[in-house]
Amino acid sequence: MLHQKRFMTTLALLTIASLIITACAQAAPTPQVIVQTQIVAGTPQVVTVTATPEPAPVVAFNKDDPTTFSYIVFGDADTLDPALAYDTASAEVIQNVMEPLIWFNREDATSYVPVLAEEIPSLDNGGISADGMTYTFNVRQGIKFHNGNDLTPSDIAYGIQRGLLQSDPNGPQWLLLEPILGYSSGDVTEEIGEGAYAGDKEALIANATPEELAAVCEKAKAAVVADDAAGTLTFHLAQPWGPFLATMSQTWGAAMDKEWAMENGAWDGDCATWQNFYAPGAENDELSQIINGTGPYMLDHWTPGEEWVLVANENYWRPEGEAMWEGGPSGKPRIKRIVTQIVAEWGTRFAALQTGDADMVEVNAGDRPQADAFVGEHCDYKTGQCTPDAEHPDAPLRKWGDEPTTNRTDIFLNFNVATDEAGNNPYIGSGQLDGNGVPPDFFSDLDVRLAFNYCFDYDTFIAEGMNGEGVRNSGVIILDMLGYNPDQEMYNFDLAKCEEHLAKAWGGVLPETGFRLQVAFNTGNTVRQTAAEILQNNMASINPLYQIEIIGLPWPTYLRSFRARQLPVSISGWIEDIHDPHNWVQPYLIGTFAGRQNLPQELKDQFAGLIDQAVHESDPAKREALYFQIGQLRFETAPNIVLAQPTSVDYEQRWMEGYYWNPLAIGIGQYWYARSISGG
Repeated sequence: MLHQKRFMTTLALLTIASLIITACAQAAPTPQVIVQTQIVAGTPQVVTVTATPEPAPVVAFNKDDPTTFSYIVFGDADTLDPALAYDTASAEVIQNVMEPLIWFNREDATSYVPVLAEEIPSLDNGGISADGMTYTFNVRQGIKFHNGNDLTPSDIAYGIQRGLLQSDPNGPQWLLLEPILGYSSGDVTEEIGEGAYAGDKEALIANATPEELAAVCEKAKAAVVADDAAGTLTFHLAQPWGPFLATMSQTWGAAMDKEWAMENGAWDGDCATWQNFYAPGAENDELSQIINGTGPYMLDHWTPGEEWVLVANENYWRPEGEAMWEGGPSGKPRIKRIVTQIVAEWGTRFAALQTGDADMVEVNAGDRPQADAFVGEHCDYKTGQCTPDAEHPDAPLRKWGDEPTTNRTDIFLNFNVATDEAGNNPYIGSGQLDGNGVPPDFFSDLDVRLAFNYCFDYDTFIAEGMNGEGVRNSGVIILDMLGYNPDQEMYNFDLAKCEEHLAKAWGGVLPETGFRLQVAFNTGNTVRQTAAEILQNNMASINPLYQIEIIGLPWPTYLRSFRARQLPVSISGWIEDIHDPHNWVQPYLIGTFAGRQNLPQELKDQFAGLIDQAVHESDPAKREALYFQIGQLRFETAPNIVLAQPTSVDYEQRWMEGYYWNPLAIGIGQYWYARSISGG
């Protein structure tokens, strides 16, 4: 009896202690000191017991429906045609629905894994010739497009040939035209009429002879050759091109169903008709609104301006267990439905993130402090390791920070703004130097361009527009890349110099007459809006007659206006296509942006001579010297305002799994096949 009574007394004390421990564990799981009376060797004694607390309850982050992913962004797609798509929103849809021959090896931007190809071509396996001029891909057998058609090498060849011949000036084809056909102008009509009809379909059709047109098409077909019986696709390059595999890994290298494309009105493959499909623009392209691929997702619908929805391809060809990369995805997609909504207003995106209605949202740098208040763990993109937030470890968001980017936002000055037949353009007001506008060629005056460079407050932009997460570049080439010159002179914020150059511009009339023009950005992009406001405020501080009006345009409208050369000042971004300095100097100084800015031909020719030498030079030291010359010429001519290279941050709900950072692949959107959601 004695032993039983002692047990019951001890049990009661421990029960009370347990209640105390449990209650404390919910608040703060610290050890509890308990005083007990126990019978030891027949004698009552007071003893002190330190009870081990129960572990704190683990907060589970699970989603009720792990099959559906919700993403809210502020930019819409422009086109679903991989031959034309050259913006991040369009590329995100394409890279999840269509597939190239090869793809990035997870986070590595310089090595690849085979996708529709059976292996990566190399010198060792005979896929690359000794002279670097021929690349041969062995194409997988038994793969079907979403509509059930079989994939053949001819499908891939058709898609590449179609893109080369389509050669839209606002698309990515310059990346393929240069290595495959040797056309440095970025246009497939380079050899017809000395390139006089570039981008002008009507002029091409009216002036080129049938023989000239056929010769261009036959050249493209001879350069990209399919052998369906052997299962191979061979590229005969015009010149050795080190970044060729990098070029083929992107969306413009995606396989296109030849039969489906023709049924939907695309080029019929005949060399007598290709000119009818030349330079169509996204709005006139037969395949801009539809898409058919071999990838893990299919397009359910796209409502421009509202949303696009992807659904899992349950017949996806990759077998379970055949990982895309080591430890990577295989089999059917784990997320079954991807809903991407377009919401320009940050408050709405933020509310959806707070409530868990969105799994991810786009967060501009200036909005990150608000999102940070809901971060429960911080993750290192290099290691994939996450640590709890010191203040609120149970908060619902995960933050991936300090991710190096290969992109930059800059300001582009139009040397000769496009107007209608009457000479009107609302973005330049009256079109005269009368205080109520500017002439179309306002930025052809070097002093105006220099003034705008000096009037920009770079430090404020980095601090406020980029939340302190950026670093200035000395020229168009990004940090730590071949050709980046840390000693290159840069423009610094200097209102006195800004005022001085504006006083000299246009014969000295500006201080008295003033000017008025509009600076455009895409709605919802507060980083670009901040850049516009900095210019606006600084110009007005010098002279109230220097009037800059800021206008936000929906992304498709903005992009089309920029491409049409209608905007006097544009704030836009560039994400590199291949990790090479050529992919920066070419678009900025002779290609994409130079065209949209109407850079004079004589200036482009100065840049082109140096750029062509640099891309074909094999000696890195000589290449670097040439890029240094390019940087100095850009500084002297000031065709643009180079801002700052950002680091990136991603926020997601903590139930998301499979995140990785690849600066090139992530730069054009998420690859959803690698992701999953915990819950259910």
